[in-house]
Amino acid sequence: MYEARHQALLSPSAFLRRVLSHAAAALLLFGGSLVLGMAGYMHFEGFIALDAFLEASMLLGGMGPLQAPVTPGGKVFAGLYALYAGLVFVAVAAIVLAPVVHRVLHRFHLDRG
Repeated sequence: MYEARHQALLSPSAFLRRVLSHAAAALLLFGGSLVLGMAGYMHFEGFIALDAFLEASMLLGGMGPLQAPVTPGGKVFAGLYALYAGLVFVAVAAIVLAPVVHRVLHRFHLDRG
């Protein structure tokens, strides 16, 4: 997917396409996770869509829940979704930063080699 150490740096336009494709993948992961969280809160806690969006987005953003779940299924879902959301937060950051970090390291190796 990325160029090898002995290859030249990507052109700025190709690098921009790479960054945009990574951003699209991260947005797809984030959006799918948001829909999953909303569906869970609507099913297990009986939230309306707006409240489910708020709860799911707060967890995905790393802020934490606003309302404590009241049903047993809701409590299990909220706990599992909170663990999942923490991983998604890290994964999205890695996906977005990967092309930039690779370019910096690739440029460093070109300067040294």
